[in-house]
Amino acid sequence: MASFFALSIVMITISTTILLMPPQTTTADDLEAAALNSTFWWTADHTANTSDHCRWDFITCNHAGHVVEITWRKYDRGLGSLDKLNWLALPHLVKIQLSGVWLDGAIPAQIGALTGLTHLDLSTNYLTGELPISLANLTKLESLVLSNNGISGSILSEIGNLKNLVVLDLSANSFNGSIPRPIGELLSLSYLDLSYNDLSGELSPSIGNLTKLETLDLSYNHLSGYIFPGIGNFTRLAVLDLSVNYLRGSLVPVVARLTTLRSLSLASFLETNGGSILGEVGNLSNLVVLNLMDSNVVGAIPSTLFHLTNLETLWLSSNEINGSIPTNIGNLTRLVYLDLSSNEITGTVPSSLYRLTTVSVLSLSSNQINGQIENEISQMKSLMDLYLSNNRIDGIIPNTLVHLLQLRRLDLSSNQLSGRVPVEIGELSNLSLLNLSYNKLSGDIPFPSNETTWSRLFILQLQNNNLSGTIPLQITKLPNIGRIDLSENSIQGQIPYEFGVGESAGFLDLNLSHNNLSGLIPQSLSRLFTIDLSYNALEGTIPVEIWCKFPKKVLFPNNKLLNYSDNFPSCNEKHTEERHKNYIAIFLPLALFLALLVLGGGFYLFKTKAKKSNPEPLVTKEVDIFKIWNFNGKIAYEDIVRATEDFDISYCIGTGGYGSVYRAELPNGKVVALKKLHSLEGENPTFDKCFRNEAEILQGIRHQNIVRLYGYCLHRRCMFLIYEYMERGSLFCILRDEKEAVELDWVKRVNVVKGVAHALSYMHHDCDPPILHRDVSSNNILLDSKLEARLADFGIARLLDPSSSNVTQIAGTQGYIAPELAYTMVVNEKCDVYSFGVVALETISGYHPGGFINSMTRQPSENDISLQDFLDKRLPPPADQILASDVVRIVGIALTCLNPNPKLRPSMKEVSQEFLVHGPPKLARPLHTISMMGLRN
Repeated sequence: MASFFALSIVMITISTTILLMPPQTTTADDLEAAALNSTFWWTADHTANTSDHCRWDFITCNHAGHVVEITWRKYDRGLGSLDKLNWLALPHLVKIQLSGVWLDGAIPAQIGALTGLTHLDLSTNYLTGELPISLANLTKLESLVLSNNGISGSILSEIGNLKNLVVLDLSANSFNGSIPRPIGELLSLSYLDLSYNDLSGELSPSIGNLTKLETLDLSYNHLSGYIFPGIGNFTRLAVLDLSVNYLRGSLVPVVARLTTLRSLSLASFLETNGGSILGEVGNLSNLVVLNLMDSNVVGAIPSTLFHLTNLETLWLSSNEINGSIPTNIGNLTRLVYLDLSSNEITGTVPSSLYRLTTVSVLSLSSNQINGQIENEISQMKSLMDLYLSNNRIDGIIPNTLVHLLQLRRLDLSSNQLSGRVPVEIGELSNLSLLNLSYNKLSGDIPFPSNETTWSRLFILQLQNNNLSGTIPLQITKLPNIGRIDLSENSIQGQIPYEFGVGESAGFLDLNLSHNNLSGLIPQSLSRLFTIDLSYNALEGTIPVEIWCKFPKKVLFPNNKLLNYSDNFPSCNEKHTEERHKNYIAIFLPLALFLALLVLGGGFYLFKTKAKKSNPEPLVTKEVDIFKIWNFNGKIAYEDIVRATEDFDISYCIGTGGYGSVYRAELPNGKVVALKKLHSLEGENPTFDKCFRNEAEILQGIRHQNIVRLYGYCLHRRCMFLIYEYMERGSLFCILRDEKEAVELDWVKRVNVVKGVAHALSYMHHDCDPPILHRDVSSNNILLDSKLEARLADFGIARLLDPSSSNVTQIAGTQGYIAPELAYTMVVNEKCDVYSFGVVALETISGYHPGGFINSMTRQPSENDISLQDFLDKRLPPPADQILASDVVRIVGIALTCLNPNPKLRPSMKEVSQEFLVHGPPKLARPLHTISMMGLRN
């Protein structure tokens, strides 16, 4: 009754609006043209050479000259709000299709006046708000598609008024509440998709009335309870997806009756009666897609499953399937995707599998498969992704792999492969991932005939083998490479200086540790993002740029390498040529200085005598070091000098863009981190006051994910900031250390990203005034003893220049700086958002994602990689599906934060709130089938 009353009010309002419109002399055609023109949606390109709006692009008129259709898809310029168009001026509209045109705001109630509308498609936009109740007026609607937006609230119960609906797609929004019972009154419905929402509660039995359904997708919600028996009455059903909910109940008798099914997805279903469901599925001869990932399937694969000769997709990963792969798998001659990973499958790969020439993705990883990779694999001409990692496969890598010309990802890691790596692998020009690590391979490093052959290669992992020979020059020049790991081998010779020369050098992670490399360290390595040269036989002098940029542990032990510990060059000084200029500038006025020394000495004696006649009050030594800002800093300075032995290099734990960091144990036993700032403005009274004001603001920050600033010290020309000490150091260093990176597992990495998001949200939205970080990077994220994240160096850029505006010189760390700073020079919170996106991807992948970001920007379609390939290979893929979903969510959010258009990046508050909501449901797709490009889009 209340809903009917509300609907009546809306209708009266719309009718009154029409009745009260003043009389016009203009025609209906003029009103339509004026309404369309006032939106500014149509540019000169769309209206060229005509003033007749019926001839504009995306407009269709009837014979009477009235607009009946607006069909607009995929536009590169945002149309803005739907309110821009006066819908009341277009009463003859029958079809509205505005998909992917960057619409924002809410759906206006005016649309409810278009009672002749039969098709409404507003999918893939940025619409928000709740559904207007006036939609219930559109009783002629046959298709309502609002998918891929941000619409919230509940699904209107008045939707039951739309008796003519054939297609209802509300997927990928934020709808909550339960599925309304009146939805079962839409008896003409053939397509119902409510997936990827926050719907909860039990399924209404009324859905069983929809006997004309051909597609039913309720996946990725929080639906609970038991499956209603009526689902077996869907005699036309071709697609059934109930994946990733909290549903239970035996589906064995139900599945047997759904003989028209072409796609069945029950991923993460709570109760599927173990392996028995596979036997029932074997009777569904029309099945094309079968997804039972993580559905508690137990036991061997029944041979009847391979009677499904129409099957194109078979996902059975993350179950407890045992036994061997049946030989009649070769019957599935139309198969494109086969994923049996993360089970307990034993035995060898049957030769019949190699005859599946249509398969493009084959994943058998994380099983107990043994035997060899047969030469017959060359028959799989369509193969693009081959994953055989984490098995017991032995023998050699067959050179017939060269015939797999479409191969993009090859992962044979963690097996018992031996022999030489076939040189033919160097001819696979489409490779983006090559992972042969953790085997027993020997001989030379594989390399392409020239760098253009592997122009798409992003990851090269050959660590933990018995490879020898030298580093081929070809792999130093790969244009899109992001990671090269040759560690734990027997590689000899010198490090090529060509590393660091290429366009993407600044984003390359290079690990050459635990080899037999000799010779000098090339200075060009300083251009790389990370290096690890430890445990080699390198010799000579370490280039200053490398010493200052990278942690010392990546350089030692190398017995013949000169250690700078006793003669440390200042990393704050400029290069030698510039220092010579400084020396000249000092010595030229030296004579004048000596001439004035006598006068200066006399002046000093005079000031000393005056000072003794008016002494300063003494400050007790028992002062609390954390309240030193109340004093003149002398005692704090003296304590710090003693605690660090006058800033001895042995106490230095890092050097950053703003200063050097020391570990200091104070007289009271408290260990703190001391940042000695580079700036030398301490004697400027104006700066002194501004610095104190800004520092006191930062001292007031209290957040569990922000390093606490205890205080500061201004002493003569030195400035210090005193922070709480973080035992585990920076995220940057931990990700570059093989053992520590493994200790930082997926749970901890997810928490690190969430912690940084909460910290930045607090700084941007909960501090008064708001604080911009300006240098968010993995170097400025510190971890405590429990590997929980703390954001450091917050507000330092502003602190060092309190009078600065948001228009500033480009500050920050290379590789984390938002691209718009190169031309706008305007710093705002969206710059921090971009940097957060880089850090989030770095945390998940284990290395800086700059090469990936560049390649996706330049050639997105050609350089797409799967999410699984992007994950840090030092960790096994997340087995827990909830955790895997968290990882997917982080990557998706991070890619959104990297949008080149700052306006389209989320705020940190939105990101933080996204992490605070109930965890995402379990994935219904294997990680290797989720592409980075797909997540970005």
